[in-house]
Amino acid sequence: MADTNASPILMMTDVTKVYQSRDSLFGKSSNRVVALDRFSLAVNPGEIFGLVGESGSGKTTASRLIVGLEKPDGGRMQFDGQEIVGLSGRTRREFTKKVQVIFQDPYQSLNAHFSIFDTVCEPLVIHGIGDRAACLVRVCEALETAGLTPPETYLDRYPHQLSGGQRQRVAIARAMVLNPRFLIADEPTSMLDASISFQIFRLLNHLREVFGVAMLFITHSLAAARNLCDRVGVIYRGRLVEEGTAQETIMHPRHPYTKALLDAHPRFGCSRRSGYNALLETERPRPETDHCPFYPRCRLAVDNTCNRRSPSLKTLDAGHRVSCFLF
Repeated sequence: MADTNASPILMMTDVTKVYQSRDSLFGKSSNRVVALDRFSLAVNPGEIFGLVGESGSGKTTASRLIVGLEKPDGGRMQFDGQEIVGLSGRTRREFTKKVQVIFQDPYQSLNAHFSIFDTVCEPLVIHGIGDRAACLVRVCEALETAGLTPPETYLDRYPHQLSGGQRQRVAIARAMVLNPRFLIADEPTSMLDASISFQIFRLLNHLREVFGVAMLFITHSLAAARNLCDRVGVIYRGRLVEEGTAQETIMHPRHPYTKALLDAHPRFGCSRRSGYNALLETERPRPETDHCPFYPRCRLAVDNTCNRRSPSLKTLDAGHRVSCFLF
């Protein structure tokens, strides 16, 4: 379980990432896309932290920055107290052993020309861990941990011979074969049906309980976050707008954007026929000056306040934080 008294295993502090659109045929483009805007979060050891938001909100950008596939334009990122921006050489290799990623599409993330043994063994080969006999033992252990039993029957098979759920279990086995301390699960069930998704959720929770691995679980679904996560953070246009325990945030949302996400899940509104009704049918024009990022879509926005400055995260109660002038 999560150790809330220990120092966070992952910290992102005021991280900013801006993309410049590609040059056009008629000259250099000046369009800037702010993927993350002064974004901060902390994940505790043994915790499953859910990062929730719609497509384009910045969730995957955050994960790419953590593992070093992109570099931030500002802010700090620390893993286990160590700055991770710009790691190289041995320290970079040690970091990649501790932090692994489970990608959204298991078919594209697995090499179609690799057998299951070669796929799961590849991280061991890259890091020079063990001979072939030792690797075989670790690969079988990883496959069994991921629920592919008996593991020997999967070693010589290829990704196209497996179901979608089995391929995702192979991806999980590959991530776990190095015994990492931190997993990033980027929409790991979005390509799977509901029953298989539930099995993957149970597996991820099992990995946390047995191995103590902490996770950043990236999803667009508050239903998935409620079932799996200890805490959740809601991200909108690169800003963290609400954060708290999964139960408190989903059952008692404060930010209008969180309420709009919940209205998109009818199952959560069974006792509330009209829902929260926090979303405008037609967006307002986006102000040119600093403003709340959700202002153009927010039915509850207050003119001369929300359209003139950006709110900061405020602690309300029991670790529940929200970025909204209404609170």
